[in-house]
Amino acid sequence: MLQSNLLHTERTRVALSGQSSFDQPDSGGFGDLVKLAVSFLRRQYIVIAVTVVLACAASVLYLRLAPPTYTAQAQVLLGIPRAQFVQQQSLLAEPAFDVTQIETQLQILKSKAIATKVFNQLKLADDPDFNGSSSSLLSSWHWARAQISASNNPPPSDTEDDPSEGALGVFLNRLSATRVGVSNVIEISFSSSSAPRAAEIVNAVANAYVTDQLDARFEANRRATSWLQERMHDLGEQALTAQRAVDTYKAQNNIVASDGKSIDEQLITQLNTRLAAARAQTSEASAKLTRYETLLSSDPARQPPLGGLDAIGTDATNSTILTTLRQQYLELARREAELASRVGRDHLAVVNIRNRMREYRTSMFDEVRRLAEISRSEAELAKQRQQEIEKQLAEAVSKSQSVNSAELTIRDLESRAKGLRSLYESFLQRYMGSTQQETFPISETRVIFGASPPQSRSKPKTNLVLGLGMFAGVALGVLLGLLRDVMDGVFRTSSQIEAGLELPCLCLVPALQAPKPSKSPAKSSQAEEDLRSRTISNVPAIHRAVVEMPLSRFTEAIRSIKLAVDHSPAKTSNQVIGITSALPNEGKTTIAASLAQLIGHSGKRAIIVDCDLRNPSLTASICPKASAGLIEVSNGSRSLEDVIWRDPKTNLVFLPAVRRGALFHTSEILSTEAICKLFERLRQTYDYVIVDLPPLTPLVDVRVTSPLVDCYILVVEWGRTKTDVVQHALHTAPTISDSVIGAVLNKTNIKAMARYDASRSDYYNDSHYIRYGFSDS
Repeated sequence: MLQSNLLHTERTRVALSGQSSFDQPDSGGFGDLVKLAVSFLRRQYIVIAVTVVLACAASVLYLRLAPPTYTAQAQVLLGIPRAQFVQQQSLLAEPAFDVTQIETQLQILKSKAIATKVFNQLKLADDPDFNGSSSSLLSSWHWARAQISASNNPPPSDTEDDPSEGALGVFLNRLSATRVGVSNVIEISFSSSSAPRAAEIVNAVANAYVTDQLDARFEANRRATSWLQERMHDLGEQALTAQRAVDTYKAQNNIVASDGKSIDEQLITQLNTRLAAARAQTSEASAKLTRYETLLSSDPARQPPLGGLDAIGTDATNSTILTTLRQQYLELARREAELASRVGRDHLAVVNIRNRMREYRTSMFDEVRRLAEISRSEAELAKQRQQEIEKQLAEAVSKSQSVNSAELTIRDLESRAKGLRSLYESFLQRYMGSTQQETFPISETRVIFGASPPQSRSKPKTNLVLGLGMFAGVALGVLLGLLRDVMDGVFRTSSQIEAGLELPCLCLVPALQAPKPSKSPAKSSQAEEDLRSRTISNVPAIHRAVVEMPLSRFTEAIRSIKLAVDHSPAKTSNQVIGITSALPNEGKTTIAASLAQLIGHSGKRAIIVDCDLRNPSLTASICPKASAGLIEVSNGSRSLEDVIWRDPKTNLVFLPAVRRGALFHTSEILSTEAICKLFERLRQTYDYVIVDLPPLTPLVDVRVTSPLVDCYILVVEWGRTKTDVVQHALHTAPTISDSVIGAVLNKTNIKAMARYDASRSDYYNDSHYIRYGFSDS
């Protein structure tokens, strides 16, 4: 048959190469990918469809619940900042804005100062969008987040007219300002639940920004004028002082004497003055150090240095650490007094407060020690400065008789006086120009496009929300489908068996619902007759399927097993065939019975032996009235001819296994010499010996049958048996795995196979079988 030849060719190639015939993709390339995608969608389309429906429903629900938001826009042209009185540039020279300046203006537009002006101007404190009473979930969330941020970072001081931080946070979250392209135009946008309100707020923000620019320019001009005035006054004073210094120097060097003193005498006088000041500073520093040492000599554990701190002076009052520690200490003292008056001085809470007060006293003394060290350094520095001045004074006295270069000094002083006078005149001219400009401040920033109420809402966008919802649903559905595929972990295709077990897949046995057997009118008498003659007449319908439905997929699959046994490349003769599985209830008994029925019906001499001694399910289904079987033959109490049963319809011979009680050493029974002799006799008598074996994983009985069995067939249940379970079962039984000629994928859902085996989806089309008369009915 076509199916048998195809599967046998694949099985032979796998047995020779040790690799799955489907490990590598076909030469189709893109076509295979398309088939894989289509098969994936066919497997998981329900999950994807449900996920898409849920995502679209969530999108529709969001569109129904989300309030509309309208966004109004206005455009402002930035001006070029100029400072004519400082830069002395032409009125027409306008340097271009750079990115930093434009970003600065954007931050000014979105600042709290502009927001506060607009907030107070439009009285937005009563607007539901900003006071937290709006029905919009988004607005309420923004308001709550801004309130939390304001509570975590409270402002240093607020006036009664300023809006709350929460309201300003909501306002700034709705306000945006962006640059239009690479131009000097800024586009201002504001979102609100009311279209007229959005346009009104945007226009107010633009006007407030223009007004702020004008006020800033006016204030800059005023400050510049004031600075020029002060600077001009200082320059005048410096020029006059320089001129006076010239005259003084002339007088000191007997060029022009106004007070009768020479320059050396003036230097000595200055040094004497500085020395007196240095000595005063040294004395003051020493006195301060003495006060610190006196304060540190007290016991910090008994009395805090509060009174001593006041005696230190400004160092204690300027120390933020001491101020903070003193306030905390006084607060603890107040709390101690209150608690002591209520619960007594020996209460644990009062004792804890006193301990904390003791820690604060220690901290204050540590800070005082640090200040004392600073004072000690200042005292030493003042003493060194005093010694330096004394040294300079001694040198000045020793050099008072020397002759100075008076002419060079006079030239230097005159040059300095002339430079200061010229600088004074230059600043005087600038001051006169800035005074005139201050009376007419202008701002190049202006509104070029005012906002009007928007006609349509800006969000939520119906098409965008639905599109995103559908896309998210498809993506999530595909992800869930892939996750289901990854976590499946069972055998569903022949490729998975060949790749996971490195065994050929002999056939795909479809899940079969066999027809119910016809009822016999004389059932009790017939059963007694069968028992006397050991004739099998009550074969389950599913075991008779190969005989009752010879043109079915099920029967064709069993033929594939027989063909693989007859033409196995590993051995020349596979007379004894063992049928096993990794787990119970995978259908191995049905496969064994069906294979034996098929061989017997074809005219061959076949016997099926039930070697599942602990659970002889085949015996229970075929001949439940059997009183003796394999165990009795092995121990010599009965002969083989006295226990075998026959099926007159297919000439099949059955050796049952009768379980009379609990069997604890079934593996020893199957490995006895009597069993070996029995199987040798069966080889000589029958053409095929089909052995129904127990599963591999729960029991070890199968491992001792390797001397008895020529080849094994592994039955794997479709969509149920885990890959790692079968791999572990074969790994723990190496003598069995070496003799396995292939695996059978049992209870296969043929209609679902096209969804899992994309590369051979056409193989499962019923039309190919109907053409040759196959039918599953």
